[in-house]
Amino acid sequence: MPVELLPETPSQTAGPYVHIGLALAAAGNPTRAQEIWNQMAGPDAPGEHIVLVGHVYDGNGHLVRDAFLELWQADHQGQYDEDYDQSKPFNGFGRTATTFDAGSEWTAYTVKPGVVHNAAGVPMAPHVNVALFARGINIHLNTRLYFEDEAEANAKDPVLNLIEQPQRRETLIAKRCEVDGKPAYRFDIRIQGDGETVFFDF
Repeated sequence: MPVELLPETPSQTAGPYVHIGLALAAAGNPTRAQEIWNQMAGPDAPGEHIVLVGHVYDGNGHLVRDAFLELWQADHQGQYDEDYDQSKPFNGFGRTATTFDAGSEWTAYTVKPGVVHNAAGVPMAPHVNVALFARGINIHLNTRLYFEDEAEANAKDPVLNLIEQPQRRETLIAKRCEVDGKPAYRFDIRIQGDGETVFFDF
């Protein structure tokens, strides 16, 4: 059958069972030996070690307790590594999820990424690419996490500047904080409603 005649595979919402298959610890299940999870940077990884943390809110402002996130980023020198290997001190790909408890936060342990150049050679501010999966969402949502203490780089970032309304850009800026005495950035995602996070079509 010619490729152009093949029907498109239908999309399907990710929840509420995504935790059982991909976020075992968050679901209270035993983890596997080879688990891609939220420890992206080991103790020996070069760069500034940080914690990323946040909530996910629905259109009514309620916490989404079973959201699943995938994170992809460059290392501290702005280089992407496509090969995942748990024995390496740093992997630029990780997964995390909100939890069913009262806190319902997602967390990731990584290093602050360096400046990456786009295909045209234009420098982009340090950022983390985020894909969000949750029940009721048929196609995952793509967004980016930028850092509030990179204001100069953020102001010149070609992707942030695609967003016409400056106040909407603020939905992509993670705020500096501390988690257990460690440098951290809070990035809350709002799927709909007031302060809706900017999502990208790519």
